[in-house]
Amino acid sequence: MSTRDTDRVRARTIVQRLRREYPEAHCTLDFENPLQLLIAAILSAQSTDERVNLITPELFAAYRTARDYADASPADIEERIKTVGLFRNKAKNIRAACAQIAAGHGGEVPRSLGELAALPGVGRKTANVVLGSAFGIPSGITVDTHVSRLARRLGLCDPDEKNPEKIERVLMELVPKRDWIFLGHALIQHGRAVCAARRPRCSECILEELCPRAGVRASA
Repeated sequence: MSTRDTDRVRARTIVQRLRREYPEAHCTLDFENPLQLLIAAILSAQSTDERVNLITPELFAAYRTARDYADASPADIEERIKTVGLFRNKAKNIRAACAQIAAGHGGEVPRSLGELAALPGVGRKTANVVLGSAFGIPSGITVDTHVSRLARRLGLCDPDEKNPEKIERVLMELVPKRDWIFLGHALIQHGRAVCAARRPRCSECILEELCPRAGVRASA
């Protein structure tokens, strides 16, 4: 068996264990439709899902369609999202993205990676979140800080690799497409619950004997 085949077997074993531990792993942003998820995902950049979930109920009640956001005054959106980081830039991107959706997509959030990633404030990571969680389309694997950290620690990618898209490509090669959406959510949940950045609880980890603990200090 080649090294790559061995890596695939180990990666699939990791997925199996994560499925047993986190069978209900899902996106932790609150939303009721694709547009709401898109807005929440834009807001979540450099902020926490918990913080975003605190402000979106009022925001979603005020604006219900892409045209509503596009026609809103920047100051009004800014006031409603001012507790998240980079709120002025996010308000600008939300209005611009929704204007494009209203004008070019009939008011509906597009269902292709290319069209989504082309919207202001929406990169590949956000597009993957929307496609996976709103539409059930496995366009890729969402690589946030948790997924990036765990992929390196678990030896699924080069422990020195920091580029999210390169990490994503490696994970996509190792894991079947049917598991892409789940894996992103499960690694995020595991990173929050067990494999923390500073003090990972390795002795409590379901992946302990599969993990080389790359980059983890011996005292952790």
